[in-house]
Amino acid sequence: MRRRTLVRAADAAVPLNVFALTGIATVLVTRAFLAQAGYPKLGGGGDSQLHIAHMLWGGLLMMAAILLTLGFLGRAARLTGAFVGGVGFGLFIDEIGKQITDEPGYFYQPAAGIIYLSFALLLLLAHALRRRTADSAALDAGQRTANAADLALAGVTGGLTAEQRQVALRLVEGSDREVDAALLRLLAAVPERPPAPPVWWRRWVEGVGRGLRWLARTRLVCAIAVACLLTEALLFAGWMSFDLFAGQLAREPQPGAQLAVALTEVASATLGVAGLLRLRRDRTAALRLFRAALLVDLLVGQIFKFTTDQFAAVVELGVDLGLLWVVSVFLAARHAPATGLIPGAGRATVAQPVTVSQYACVAQRTPVDSSAAARAS
Repeated sequence: MRRRTLVRAADAAVPLNVFALTGIATVLVTRAFLAQAGYPKLGGGGDSQLHIAHMLWGGLLMMAAILLTLGFLGRAARLTGAFVGGVGFGLFIDEIGKQITDEPGYFYQPAAGIIYLSFALLLLLAHALRRRTADSAALDAGQRTANAADLALAGVTGGLTAEQRQVALRLVEGSDREVDAALLRLLAAVPERPPAPPVWWRRWVEGVGRGLRWLARTRLVCAIAVACLLTEALLFAGWMSFDLFAGQLAREPQPGAQLAVALTEVASATLGVAGLLRLRRDRTAALRLFRAALLVDLLVGQIFKFTTDQFAAVVELGVDLGLLWVVSVFLAARHAPATGLIPGAGRATVAQPVTVSQYACVAQRTPVDSSAAARAS
């Protein structure tokens, strides 16, 4: 029997990001709600031994997400499953502390660090997938055909927008295979779907986003971000190092985590100072060092900060993410901008619209109705 291979989805990063971000929001909302409600028990009170943990509801929602993706076709089912599954995973991982200790472990201190690490790995996986699928050249011929067919089949019932049709056409552009010629005929036959009408709040959000990106590209805002980065790193490194040599860390509830925080703060401060020293000679290299300093804190230090401070570390995490965004936007502005081939899949070569002649040339083995091809283009 022929070996069945898994076909990589070109837009896999999008539902994975939805899954991770929904899970993060679920954990934060659940913790905030339980704190405000006094941590009630569902299923019993007083002397009752019955307690329906919200981990069980998380499992049910993850099962519902799996059934959605198994029972329905298309991108809408994947996105809905990612959203429902993200809520379920958030409810599940929120009670991880109860599963790794024999004590009543909802407030087990390392649980917050484990939760943070889980979502950090998910977001890193989404970033890696987006980079791997940024260019259609990263996919082989069969994978390009499969992804184009997935888009075409989604348009059979609801139609395709002009952008979706162009993406599908470019995935099989230049192919002389019979299956791709048949796929082109299908793409020409599916109905046209007009883009969603603009919503006032979406225009407002896009305008705010453009304004923030413009501010982030200015030298003043970047300088403020770098100053905040260095101040935070140096203060924490000095403070934690003093506690380490004074023997204060040994008296903390989590001395190992405190030591790891101290070491990562020293590493982050070292990278920040190295970037400051290179700022005059090579600004791009300096910005990369600043970004590395933030990534060390975000990917290593924050795991142990959540372990020691529980969810109080969310505030510092938000500040670090904001600083990382400013530095990354300013660094990206120093290079030529590029447009992604797959929407939301990263950066690639700027794509021009497929013309009618190009469209017909790809399907040269099998005639394509000219009016349908013109509508598709």
